[in-house]
Amino acid sequence: MKIVVCIKQVPDTNEVKLDPKTNRLIRDGVPSIINHDDKAGIEAALQLKERVGGTVTVVCMGPPQADVALREALAMGCDEAYLLSAREFGGSDTCATAIIISSALKKIGYDIVFTGRQAIDGDTAQVGPQIAENLGIPQISYTEELVDVTDETITVKRQYEDRYHIIEAPLPCLLTAIQELAEPRYMHAGGIIDAYAKDITVWGFEDLSDVINPDHIGLMGSPTKVVTSFGKMPKGAGTKLEVTPDEAVEAIIAKMEERHII
Repeated sequence: MKIVVCIKQVPDTNEVKLDPKTNRLIRDGVPSIINHDDKAGIEAALQLKERVGGTVTVVCMGPPQADVALREALAMGCDEAYLLSAREFGGSDTCATAIIISSALKKIGYDIVFTGRQAIDGDTAQVGPQIAENLGIPQISYTEELVDVTDETITVKRQYEDRYHIIEAPLPCLLTAIQELAEPRYMHAGGIIDAYAKDITVWGFEDLSDVINPDHIGLMGSPTKVVTSFGKMPKGAGTKLEVTPDEAVEAIIAKMEERHII
């Protein structure tokens, strides 16, 4: 079985700051990590490989330094890695990104594709479903558990608000992973050494030009335009009441009535 995991190298958002003039993320000097949901997808793919056999291929679109994220995935146990990197890809929104990644997947081949539910920097949860639409394959989002897999179908437990769904889909299929799907394993020394001994296949625009329309990628090919970005606003100081419990209840009810909550 050919299992493919699409990952993204993201800035550690605990360290990210915004440029007050441009309202864009300041990425210089900020440590980068594999997106959390994507890492759960890597672990789920490795467990599935151990369960049914096959290979795990990891794919990342990004600048040359995304090589580090791919080698981390190789050190965890992935078999091969592809980096999609070109100036023509720069500025791509979720739609254009999905076009680029799905074009690569068509050339790589797949039975099951894992992506993270969403990235911690963009938080859109759009790329995985858009990849599936471009490939014309079924998709199951919010995958919490792999229940069963055969040569023809996969059955998963899908998280859904206050309940869950058990869904069976034909293969090939795309799954978007949440962190609860799998606890990522640690890299070990031997795996790290092997990861840096392996070659990472780098594909630029020319390598995908036979399956990609240049008008649909990059900044000019992206229908989404970001007007502004802003950080989370700090909360104001709360009000502390030195009163009896009954008086506290009355005060809370009065405040809720004032704000038309009740």
